[in-house]
Amino acid sequence: MASTGPSTTLVVLDLLGIFVFAITGALVAVRKGLDVFGVLVLAGTTGLGGGFLRDVLIDATPPAALQDWRYLVVPVVAGGVSFFYHPVLGRVERWVNVLDACGLGLFCVTGALKAMDYGLGPAPAALMGMVTGIGGGMTRDLLAGRVPAVFRGELYATPALAGAVVVVVGTHGDLPLGVVVVTGGGLCVVWRLLAIWRHWQAPVATGSASV
Repeated sequence: MASTGPSTTLVVLDLLGIFVFAITGALVAVRKGLDVFGVLVLAGTTGLGGGFLRDVLIDATPPAALQDWRYLVVPVVAGGVSFFYHPVLGRVERWVNVLDACGLGLFCVTGALKAMDYGLGPAPAALMGMVTGIGGGMTRDLLAGRVPAVFRGELYATPALAGAVVVVVGTHGDLPLGVVVVTGGGLCVVWRLLAIWRHWQAPVATGSASV
């Protein structure tokens, strides 16, 4: 059972990550010309999708978003802000990308920590950290009729997995929670931002696929 301190930390980090991701999902919906309901759906899907998937896979049911009203209110607020103020958010796209990277870092940390709280071993816990980070974005892209970003060569899943691995290793090494969170999340955020800035891409197959 997790102690009160880590549990409170997980909730705070989760809500921050949900808000950030929900904004990115809402902006995709606005650019697709969806109505306010569509904007709120994509905001909620992006913000909550990864956590839903993680909780179902680790048998933490019902998922946290269905037990705590704050998990549902946060993406609604983010979606509403994006719906009414999307011109402003669109002009600061660079900062939205920074927020998205921060959300990825937050989710890879919370996903790994919660998986370990539920008794998963190091490797599965790291994978759950990655799934928490990328699950919402993948669902958002599928609903929006786009190939998910993680399949288009963008370095997105790899930084999330690396950050989750650091969290798992640090936790098993009995490092302070604050150090684990900052180090793991920071690695993910910095790697993702460098990938955007330097246009780093994952390798893709070349040549004809026909046999």
